[in-house]
Amino acid sequence: MSFGRTVSFIMVPVMIALFAACTTTHSSHAGPPHHTESGFRNIYNNEHPGFVDFLRWRLSRLWNPLPGPDDYAFPRQNADLSLLKNPRGQDTLTWIGHATLFLTIGGKSIITDPHFSERASPVQWAGPRRVVPPGVSLDDLPPIDCVLISHDHYDSLDADSITRIAERPGGDKTIFFVPLGLKSWLTERGIERVVERDWWEEYRTEGHCITAVPLQHWSKRSIFHQNKSLWTGWVVTTDIFRFFFCGDTGYCPHFNEIGERLGPFDLSAIPIGAYEPRWFMKNHHVNPDEAVQIHKDVRSRLSVAIHWGTFILTDEPLDEPPRRLSEALAVHGLSPESFITLTHGETIILNKGGN
Repeated sequence: MSFGRTVSFIMVPVMIALFAACTTTHSSHAGPPHHTESGFRNIYNNEHPGFVDFLRWRLSRLWNPLPGPDDYAFPRQNADLSLLKNPRGQDTLTWIGHATLFLTIGGKSIITDPHFSERASPVQWAGPRRVVPPGVSLDDLPPIDCVLISHDHYDSLDADSITRIAERPGGDKTIFFVPLGLKSWLTERGIERVVERDWWEEYRTEGHCITAVPLQHWSKRSIFHQNKSLWTGWVVTTDIFRFFFCGDTGYCPHFNEIGERLGPFDLSAIPIGAYEPRWFMKNHHVNPDEAVQIHKDVRSRLSVAIHWGTFILTDEPLDEPPRRLSEALAVHGLSPESFITLTHGETIILNKGGN
């Protein structure tokens, strides 16, 4: 067996901890439909590929190896740090990588699914390695007011990044927003300012309303900890601006409801990557065409692509999602400027006058 295949074989236990999915038991629990006696479930499609399917997918890579992190050469843009630290009343968005965005909205600094570590993994000696360094280092960011966490998978909830944010100067004032079931994970790490929300629950503070919204996904931090915490998107609104952070999801009717109840949106962050093989990923990861449909469902004026180009998690080439996004926009008759991809570290100004 070649060295590469040997490493892949060793990686299987690590990947089991990351991505293993087992069939969720349906419950007769009388609470909200996405609650069960032992945790949470999806409303529209709660089917997961079984453990044998997972092994079939992972072992197929031994004979069909994918390009590695060193086979890609994504550009990286040097962020305007002075603008990030002093946006001068402007709303801005910076793509740091994967699902990590740094935004200033209405005078508040917000970061989504912060991930600054080398690997998206329970350990830093194995697991998916970062293809591009973070577009902005955590040390270069200004104080963070709000952290939005979508779910507990290792590419979205990175323990080292969360701890570093809490320990930064001013970190004691940062508020961490998490789905139901994740508050204890943070408090065990000494983080006290944690807001835990169920789907459609709000939190209001200083001119901002932050609402947890439903998605179709799943949670699993370890082999014996499936769907014990919820998965959620987040909507941040001010009097004049509406932002939707989609997180990680499969396509489902939730998005029409989000658009009807909280839209239209000035800005949405929607995943476009981690969708192959379709037989395994379809229920929980959208492809670019489905991402465009979400953009339409929530009635977004501008959408920015996330969840691509940073970690090799699935089987499509890492540079394929933007190409397929362009094709999907053309099929849907939408302008390329309505749903864009950014370079790691790139900042866009969302308004000129500020809130």
